[in-house]
Amino acid sequence: MSDLGPSQADTQVLYEGHILRLEVIGGKWEIIRHADAVAILALNERGEMLLVRQSRLAIGQTTLEAPAGLIEAGESPEAAARRELQEEAGFDADMTLLTRFYSSPGFCDEQLYVFEAARLRESRLPMDEDEDIEVVWMTPQAVLDGLRNGSVVGSASTMSAAQFGVQRLKERPQAQHGQAQP
Repeated sequence: MSDLGPSQADTQVLYEGHILRLEVIGGKWEIIRHADAVAILALNERGEMLLVRQSRLAIGQTTLEAPAGLIEAGESPEAAARRELQEEAGFDADMTLLTRFYSSPGFCDEQLYVFEAARLRESRLPMDEDEDIEVVWMTPQAVLDGLRNGSVVGSASTMSAAQFGVQRLKERPQAQHGQAQP
């Protein structure tokens, strides 16, 4: 099986916006070319995961998600992660890349870079004008349980960050993630 599909000559552009481009390739495959994005796993000293509650017009619901956003032209994934964390939650941190993956490769070329934020420190950048965000802290296991039972509406970024969060907490010494402190 070839990694190469029909030639670029077989590509018809149906729409081009500022973050995506819709193509039909070979008269058959609908492809979205989308800007790459980042998501951030940030855990506090009590083992809680930083989430942001926000309305999502595309699904007509409010979600709980790991802080996330698009990588701007010329910006590195790490710089985008730091910027998004500052804009959405008011923190800066040291970033470590945990993984990257294609969010939905059957029709979209967007890659999602998932970073772990360490040594959180207050630092706020202005939010995007169209964002109305509330910061929420939950344990990663509670996030996964909520995604499973439907009480949390999330995304691929939420799921991957929560899974890494559960793993990180298992790696911490027991004394660091015992009972939550007020």
